[in-house]
Amino acid sequence: MEKYLVGICAFNEGAKIKRVMTKFADYGLYEVLVIDDGSTDGSLSVVLSHEAVTLIRNEQNRGAGYGTRQIVNYARQNHYTAVIFVSGNDKDSPADVAKLKDAIEAGYDFVQGSRYLPGGGHGGMPLYRMLTTQYIHPWLFSLITGKRITDSTNGFRAVRVNMFNDRRINLNQPWLDHYELEPYLFYKAITCGYKVKEVPVTKIYPKKAEGYTKMRPFIDWWSILRPLVYLGLRIKK
Repeated sequence: MEKYLVGICAFNEGAKIKRVMTKFADYGLYEVLVIDDGSTDGSLSVVLSHEAVTLIRNEQNRGAGYGTRQIVNYARQNHYTAVIFVSGNDKDSPADVAKLKDAIEAGYDFVQGSRYLPGGGHGGMPLYRMLTTQYIHPWLFSLITGKRITDSTNGFRAVRVNMFNDRRINLNQPWLDHYELEPYLFYKAITCGYKVKEVPVTKIYPKKAEGYTKMRPFIDWWSILRPLVYLGLRIKK
């Protein structure tokens, strides 16, 4: 029987993470794991009480990649078929989970959500992020991997858990603790020969007053680009 895990990382997401927990609550389709990555705002002091929901708290903020690694380890230990990664800041739509799940059940190993495919959508996105996520990063990513990709930075995706048994995919590298891990994993899925597919999804940014991203200019932009440089030049594996 197929068994799915929705994995969510959150750090000081306020009301946004509470909305996420309310929206992603179709426990007949999946179970939910929340990584509280050292939050200090009390936003995860109360998590929905349900046997299908698990919360892991980090004493301090370790980074998005570190939290993703925790989700992967939990999924492997508990024998899930696939992990569906969901943003903790309320950008993703639960209506799109079925598209990711259906592609996994059709035999794909890595299913990438794309807001730029026909049928996908986005809203509330600053212009500079639209330029980088729709044009610059996908162009570089496609060039380096040799596969045309429309949305290489979207963390809303589903990954078959047995893919993580591949020794060519090493998530346990310190340089992957922050935003590097998401493009690293996507790159590895393609270059290691796994069945990869993009599906259209919607990604709506919350209001700026709520904080639509934790990414810092330049420092974290480099974090997203660094895997392409390191892997493209064979500096890292």
